[in-house]
Order: sequence, then C-alpha cells, then structure tokens
Amino acid sequence: MNCIIIEDEIPAQNILKNFLQKIPDIKLIGAFQTATEANAFLKNNTVDFLFLDINLPDIVGIDFIKTIQNPPYIIITTAYPNYALDSFELETIVDYLVKPFSFDRFLKSIRKIKKLTTIKETSTEDKYVFLNIDKALHKLFVDDILYIESDRNYLTFVSKEKKYIIIDTLKAWKEKLPHHFFHIHKSYIVNTNYIEKIAGNEIYISKKRIPIGRTYKSDFFKVFR
Repeated sequence: MNCIIIEDEIPAQNILKNFLQKIPDIKLIGAFQTATEANAFLKNNTVDFLFLDINLPDIVGIDFIKTIQNPPYIIITTAYPNYALDSFELETIVDYLVKPFSFDRFLKSIRKIKKLTTIKETSTEDKYVFLNIDKALHKLFVDDILYIESDRNYLTFVSKEKKYIIIDTLKAWKEKLPHHFFHIHKSYIVNTNYIEKIAGNEIYISKKRIPIGRTYKSDFFKVFR
C-alpha cells in the first residue's frame, strides 16, 4: 500500500516516517508541509491512504479533504482532540490520532486501514483464481484458501474442500493475493482469516500447525499482537 504525509511540522513528519519504516508492506511515497503541495501530487498520483494534520498553513485539514476528488482513506493527526467529532462526519476518515501518540496506537490505525483496503480489494478484484493442473484449469475461490505450502518447485493450495498441487513459487503468489494472506515462513503463506490460535512460534489452521519463520516473525507479530 502507498501513502503520503501532509504535516507542516518536520519533527511530527519524522515520527510518522519512523513508524512507517516498521511496517513492511506500506510505502511512503511523499511528505508535504502544505495542502497545496499535496493536492498537486494527488492530481497525478494514486495513494491508498494519507496522514493529515488539521492545522495546515494554507487551509484547515477538514476543508482540504472536501476539495479532493475521490479522496483516499485518511488518518487525522493533530494536537487538538476537539476536532474529532467534526472529522468523523466525513466517511473517508478512518481514525484520529491525537499527538503525541505511541507506536501501538499508530498500529491500530494501520490495522483499520488494512482491513478496509482488503474489503475494497475483495469487492473489485477477482474473487477466484484458475490453477493449471494436468493441462486443465481448475477454479478456486480465493476466500476458500486456508494456506499455501511450498516444497521446492511445487505449491500445494489447501482449501476448505481439497488440495491442489501446481508448479510455481510462493513469491509469485504473494504478489497476487489480498493483504489478509501473510507470508509467515519460507514455505508457507496463510489466510489470516482462518487462524484459530497462535501459540509460541506456531499458528493453527484447521488442525494444521504451521511454524512462524524467524525471518518473518517480527513483521507477523507487529500486526497480530
């Protein structure tokens, strides 16, 4: 997911930048001190969401939102909590962060964004894939996939009903699947909607114990703790 920051105070910008560096699947593609600069950028670029300070030098943040055509999701950041009621009247605003805010509170906002983005993607993208098996295409609904297991050059798609084995790589499928699919081990991608339990360094999906790899552990627990 891509985002931008609209914040006139550089120290506040730096806090957001530092927090965002800890979220591996979010890319910061711009930081602006005025709404005018941000508006020019948004006319030629698409973002999934943005962080917006209310008190900007050239316009009040709430008024700026009303000028954006097809606005993305927005997380308000401000030192003034009295604006919260007015801001939530705008549907595009997802959360309201009152400065100073902790990383844990910031992470809650990110989770809200990810959930909404997943819902949006599911409604607009294909809800199924075709797997090429023995020279035939087999239709598999994405939401039915419990997890994908890799064994050398083979992938096993484990669904609610059956298993499908194809020749491919996890890396290729990681780019195709919605955000609720998480790469938790070099050999596994899991559908987080089906996680039944997390215990130690393992997750449980439909009686299957799947290890959380050391390389992936930090990113996983940033989201699921």
